[in-house]
Amino acid sequence: MRWSSFYKNASRVFNNYPSWSKSIVVCTVISGGGLVAYSDAKAENGNQSPKKRVVVLGTGWAGMSFLKSMKSSDYEIHVISPRNYFAFTPLLPSVTCGTVEARSIVEPIRSISRKSGVNILFSEAQCYKIDPKNNKVYCRAVQDKNLGGLEEFSLDYDYLVIAMGARSNTFNTPGVQEHAYFLKEVDDALRIRQKVIDLFEKASLPALPEEEKKKLLSFVIVGGGPTGVEFAAELHDFVHEDLSKLYPSLQKYVKIILLEAGDHILNMFDKRITEFAENKFNRDGIDVKLGSMVVKVSENEISAKDRATGQLVSIPHGMVVWSTGIGARPEMLEFMKQIGQINKRALVTDEWLRLEGHDNIYALGDCATINQRKVMEDIAVIFSKADKDNTGMLDLKEFQQVVDDIIERYPQVEIYLKKNQMKDIHTLLRKSRERSITVDIEYFKEALSNVDSQMKNLPATAQVAAQQGAYLADCFNRMEFCERYPEGPLRFRGVGRHRFRSFRYKHFGQFAPLGGEQTAAQLPGDWISIGHSTQWLWYSVYTSKLVSWRTRALVVADWGRRFIYGRDSNKRRSIILALTPAIEVHNFPDRIIGFHLSILHVTVRLSAGEQPPPALVNGLLVAVAVAVAFRRGHGGRHPDTDQVTHDVSKWLRKLKGVFVCLYRPNRGLCD
Repeated sequence: MRWSSFYKNASRVFNNYPSWSKSIVVCTVISGGGLVAYSDAKAENGNQSPKKRVVVLGTGWAGMSFLKSMKSSDYEIHVISPRNYFAFTPLLPSVTCGTVEARSIVEPIRSISRKSGVNILFSEAQCYKIDPKNNKVYCRAVQDKNLGGLEEFSLDYDYLVIAMGARSNTFNTPGVQEHAYFLKEVDDALRIRQKVIDLFEKASLPALPEEEKKKLLSFVIVGGGPTGVEFAAELHDFVHEDLSKLYPSLQKYVKIILLEAGDHILNMFDKRITEFAENKFNRDGIDVKLGSMVVKVSENEISAKDRATGQLVSIPHGMVVWSTGIGARPEMLEFMKQIGQINKRALVTDEWLRLEGHDNIYALGDCATINQRKVMEDIAVIFSKADKDNTGMLDLKEFQQVVDDIIERYPQVEIYLKKNQMKDIHTLLRKSRERSITVDIEYFKEALSNVDSQMKNLPATAQVAAQQGAYLADCFNRMEFCERYPEGPLRFRGVGRHRFRSFRYKHFGQFAPLGGEQTAAQLPGDWISIGHSTQWLWYSVYTSKLVSWRTRALVVADWGRRFIYGRDSNKRRSIILALTPAIEVHNFPDRIIGFHLSILHVTVRLSAGEQPPPALVNGLLVAVAVAVAFRRGHGGRHPDTDQVTHDVSKWLRKLKGVFVCLYRPNRGLCD
């Protein structure tokens, strides 16, 4: 009764309004009802996410590159890793000797994911089991205390990206795990750094005999690859440029030995670089022993066999650093056994980085290797695909229709052509039949018979892993588009085209720092550069490759600190430098160590259009003034307090004017 009377009254009132008002009311009611219905539907389906879940295992180069390059919001991304940061591993040798601080080369993984603009979940845990049949991973939290039995959990996935990296390969050499130091992680570099200082402190004890000092200060590096060579160079510079000033009586006992099983160090580089490196190490007093195979490592000595003579030599040591290649992690070995993979070195994938036999699992970086398909395995189907008229003869016009797909599908063809200075694949076919413009299948086989000899496994480098991560992210970003419009090569053993182009590694060159501010570089086009100028190129390239402005600022600041103050030789695992705005003049040598960090911080904030905190700028002005007064007026001697106070005041007035000019006025930065 009430509703009918309300309806009659509302109708009578509504009829008194003009037609345009009635239209507005009707539209409002309809749209409001639609919004309510939409809200109810969304609430009912709130727990059902239509997004597919991508689980990423690892935060190394491959995992980081994948996360940085992901732009699509169509996926729910969950990252699992025992470390919550990304480490710039090419600078690990610099961390071992205090050239660069450990905190300068790491970036929180949550910070990287936040900047990518894609919602990414992270769990600090270790994946210990993968169940490909049920699309599930089992993980164990790193923080295994006070979790009330909740430290283990499982995650379902639609796609799995395995980027767990690898571990150092000991080749089952006795004693390596117990007595050698590795250089794969930031913690490894910090342990080496602390051990070096420990050895010098022990050797400086007054009651120690000379033989014991020689043993303690004998550093043995096993492996003449880039990591071993760079660490040997860093250690040599650290000893002769810094520790020799702190421990002058011990320098004569220091010996650095580099053991390499091959005929040369840096055997992946050009011969000119290899010879230069060996000659430089010889001049620097680094003992390079080629053809030496380590057979045993003990606490106080290392046993090596000379490959040429078979003679066994024992070398006393204070520390052994092992850098001889990589092997699969235990979790990966168990997974390989589970899926029946014969290759135990790494997970085997196809050219699209998919794990063989599993379309929704991808593996990249050091834990994977690409099984590139051979041309000769598909030679018959390639010929059949190209022979449109089924004559059994292939002319160049027919072949032109599939030539791009062949080069795209089999990258070794392009490598073979470049190596033999052939313009294109037509030149290869013409050479097989001289001037003939047609070939049959036998001549086709003969022409391509040597192409597969150019197949090589990709090196386990940061450059390869980063490119693989970016490639896979691009595939995920365009997954839906490429489902409708495939862009890959022809399926020679099927119908249609592959969804994506296969992964193609592009080599941008490689560096080998050799110490003494000298670096060797081998860049594409057989371009070789060695010397001091190349060192500055190395500084520039590595700065640009760091993942954030924060790490760039910190690393450049560390390099500057090393030039001014030398390397840090304090015996501790880490340090936090802070700048106090109010600096007491008589204690300034202990307070200005970090001023260069604030300079770079302010510069970065300004370049981004942000205003630095006034307290930071004021403190920075004081620190810079103190540093300039000290360096210019006192030549490193302990200064007179009154004189320094006068100089600091003078430089503060000058610097304040500079900062006021550089920063936006009327902001109170220097008030």
